[in-house]
Amino acid sequence: MDLGDSGLRLIFVIEDDEAVRASTRTLLEASGFAVRTFTNAEELLAAGTADQAACIVLDHHLSGMTGLDLIQELRAQGLHTPAVMVTSDGTPVGVRAAKAGITAVLRKPLSGEALEDWLTRILPSGRQH
Repeated sequence: MDLGDSGLRLIFVIEDDEAVRASTRTLLEASGFAVRTFTNAEELLAAGTADQAACIVLDHHLSGMTGLDLIQELRAQGLHTPAVMVTSDGTPVGVRAAKAGITAVLRKPLSGEALEDWLTRILPSGRQH
């Protein structure tokens, strides 16, 4: 997807639950973001395009590599893209996520309002109207 002329910020969504992935995509697109989805961390890594994202929104519990493992791998590669992790886990994951450089941890069920609020903070010019 070429975003050069669109003026949109590209958000990558990594989520293995198809319904959650689709609803997150719909929410973000309705808010004016361009979205690319992946079913797991390995799919994103194989695509070789992680550096194109303005922000990564990902589930913690993915099939295969966890969301936390993915962010740690991206950080090890020198990529510091803002990341919002969604989880049903409590404080221990949040602490580990913060240490790994994850910008925000949101609890499931995901609140569209909370996600939009964080993206506005992370990408203040991200929504184009």
